[in-house]
Amino acid sequence: MRMRLKKHLEERIAECGKILLAREGDGFFKLNEEERKQYQVNLTEIFGNGNRACLEIGCGKGAWAIQSATLHPDVNYIALEKLSNVIVVACEQASKLSLTNLRFLNIRAENLDSFLPPHSVDEIALNFSCPFPKKTYANRRLTSKYFLESYKRLLKVDGVICQKTDDRDFFEWSIDSYRENGYEVYDVCYDLPENAPENIVTEYEAKFRALGKPIYALKAKIK
Repeated sequence: MRMRLKKHLEERIAECGKILLAREGDGFFKLNEEERKQYQVNLTEIFGNGNRACLEIGCGKGAWAIQSATLHPDVNYIALEKLSNVIVVACEQASKLSLTNLRFLNIRAENLDSFLPPHSVDEIALNFSCPFPKKTYANRRLTSKYFLESYKRLLKVDGVICQKTDDRDFFEWSIDSYRENGYEVYDVCYDLPENAPENIVTEYEAKFRALGKPIYALKAKIK
């Protein structure tokens, strides 16, 4: 079932202009790869500092990004969500809190290279990404070869990917994918405690924990 568009969506998105870095307009898809680079943002200029940068891919309504930005004002956060109908909620909540270290991208993860400069991110957070369980959809998984190559271009030296999921099959598939594509996997946990250091419980995580499901977590870095 398709999600119903929120009332006055475009007007609400427009009002979030200060916190929403970019959207994929119709014009974007008419450009070639080189022309799309005009959309690249300068994180130092945007945030006014050279602090560590963390990118969350698939931020949903922004709970993790907002909590993280609130707890760590010395870290810059960029939260990506492709659905305008969803990201508008995150942008509105963040705007009310006047968080100066959080910005949003209303784009597809496939197009990250067009919006973020090479080696500009210290950490990538993958929180409960869609597992796309059908084998024919494996290339859509955010830990597939295509995306892992993209992350190599975005991450700084010693940059890290932090992943959490409730899906064990996806988790183990991801471990293999990291290793096959030049990453070292570490801090692998098959039952992450809710009160683990630095753990921020997202909306999905709370839902899965309430169902008694274990949470799987890991970190990965380029070899």
